[in-house]
Amino acid sequence: MDSAQIWQAWRDQPLQEVLFLCRDAIEEADFSMVQRWRDGGGKVVGHFQVYFPVELAHAAGMLPLKTAGAPVEPNHADSRFGSYLCSVIKTSLELSLSERVELDFFVSHPICDAARNLAAIWGRNHSYPSQILYLPQNANSSGSAGYLSEEYSRLFTELQGVSGVTATDDDLRRSIALFNRSRALVRELYALKRQEPWKVAAEDAYALVAIGGRIPVEEHIALLEHVLPQLPAFHRKAEDRVRVVFEGAFCEQPPLDLIRMVGRSCYIVDDDFLIGLRWITSDIDAAGEPLLALATAYLEQSSYSPVQHDNRKPKEEMLLHRIGEANAGAAVLTAAKMCEPGLEEQVSYVLALDDKQLPYFLSEFEESMTNFGSLELQVETFVENLLFG
Repeated sequence: MDSAQIWQAWRDQPLQEVLFLCRDAIEEADFSMVQRWRDGGGKVVGHFQVYFPVELAHAAGMLPLKTAGAPVEPNHADSRFGSYLCSVIKTSLELSLSERVELDFFVSHPICDAARNLAAIWGRNHSYPSQILYLPQNANSSGSAGYLSEEYSRLFTELQGVSGVTATDDDLRRSIALFNRSRALVRELYALKRQEPWKVAAEDAYALVAIGGRIPVEEHIALLEHVLPQLPAFHRKAEDRVRVVFEGAFCEQPPLDLIRMVGRSCYIVDDDFLIGLRWITSDIDAAGEPLLALATAYLEQSSYSPVQHDNRKPKEEMLLHRIGEANAGAAVLTAAKMCEPGLEEQVSYVLALDDKQLPYFLSEFEESMTNFGSLELQVETFVENLLFG
């Protein structure tokens, strides 16, 4: 499958137009780029939040699609779930039931009770395979890497069975090298956000990362290699804004309008947006056994998140470290509505920030938010209090 056929619209366009096209593409609910992949004979694996080893899908010749819901009404999905659930679960299934996107394989994870049950519900409503990827519950166990390597091997075999592609270790190494490059470019983007945040708007940075969950990695690399050299020369003046870290979007993603709204008052210099696409924090060395290298990277070269329990990564300390590294003066602590893991983390974060006398703003969100007036006023008041006491 030629990845150059998936998304051509941005090529040969000025920077502002490229950024607009990225924002527009991640807000569309018909997934036209995914359909073009399928029209060319490609197969698609949808993977639910938070982390998925995308290299396995790529090496098996499939397009890994980050299934993160959408701002759509769950008219079909409502009859499959109880009412007290976060919207990302419902709208993800809605996209498939309403035929806005077509998959050949679906993978979920036991990151919460709702996500644990999603694979079974998805499987009952579709003819293609639906699997749970069991990431290790105890990341500190000496057997975790070996266990996860075996789990990856099981899933890799399933993916090849669906795609009809027999992949070798060398194929997997090539996929790892490509995603190493993509993640390195994303780290370069985040370095710019921390150093000169006025050079890239919060919603543009988000869109540049998010689009990587919808298009082939080769295309994402080409896009970032085109955009990143232009951003430092972009003529925007630095303003007197509070530098903040945005924390709490590890699973359900805030609407782009919410990110834009916060970004108008603050500089979002770091965040946990789309953390699964940024989970691996350094290049993976796959010179040896690639499945073991991927498993080890998940455990040893990874970010922190409420969905991974690792005693070496106390989340409160990791957040404080993130704030310090980004030279931020405050934190925006959010959680998706009806998200128990997210709301529980807020308590721990608040206690840690209070202890360090760091200011913070608390908020909840959901994909379908349409009225930002009250929230915008709250954010502006918060910023004014920080700037002017």
